[in-house]
Amino acid sequence: MLVVEGLVKRFGGFTAVNNVSFKVDQGEILGLIGPNGSGKSTIFNMLSGTFPPTSGSIRFDGREIAGLPPHRIIKSGVGRTFQIPRPFRRLTIFDNVALAGYYGQGSHSLARAEEAAERALDMVGLPTDRAASVDGLGAAGLKKLELAKAIATGPKLLLADESLGGLDETEMGQAADMLRKIRTELGITIIWVEHIMGVLMRVVDRVMVLDHGEKISEGLPSAVSHDPRVIEVYLGTDALATQATAAAAAGGSPAQR
Repeated sequence: MLVVEGLVKRFGGFTAVNNVSFKVDQGEILGLIGPNGSGKSTIFNMLSGTFPPTSGSIRFDGREIAGLPPHRIIKSGVGRTFQIPRPFRRLTIFDNVALAGYYGQGSHSLARAEEAAERALDMVGLPTDRAASVDGLGAAGLKKLELAKAIATGPKLLLADESLGGLDETEMGQAADMLRKIRTELGITIIWVEHIMGVLMRVVDRVMVLDHGEKISEGLPSAVSHDPRVIEVYLGTDALATQATAAAAAGGSPAQR
């Protein structure tokens, strides 16, 4: 579904993403992880059209989308959530989601947007009551609202940006289950950026790891979590040997925990 080749993004003399290539198959959940500043959000911004790549190719469903503006990319079938939810506070929950559906699906039909909003809200477990206020939502509710807005745009590919941030352990499990449900019931392919690796590793089909803008590992969660380069990135060279030994004794890896 998605083929990224030689993706580069420079900001002046700083290279945020350097020659990153990867593929995503239809129906897959790909986890994208890495320390702060590793290039994860920059890749999402290029995939969604916020930033044009400095060089490289992004082919979605066989069409080149690199450098297209966000409104064209979203209409092609790429939806996105944001790490920090910023709903329109003067609009109701329903109207926030309907607005996304109105512009995202490209039909500019109010009736279809409202139908899409009802389906999306029902999917994530938020009220379809058209008078319900955004102000009553906590952290978990705002994350659900982000997902509902993205779903209402009718995506084939969902870019989920840190859907667990600010949630407690129970809410994290519910959010992870929600992503599985979106993939299973709606057939939406997902790329999931997340810092909470223990939860992510239980959900995704494959994992790609970035460090300083470069891909350092890619593969099945079990293999990536035991990769010494990945352990080093998250723990540092001094702790690598002792932590890896302790993880093996405990039956898991530091990266998984």
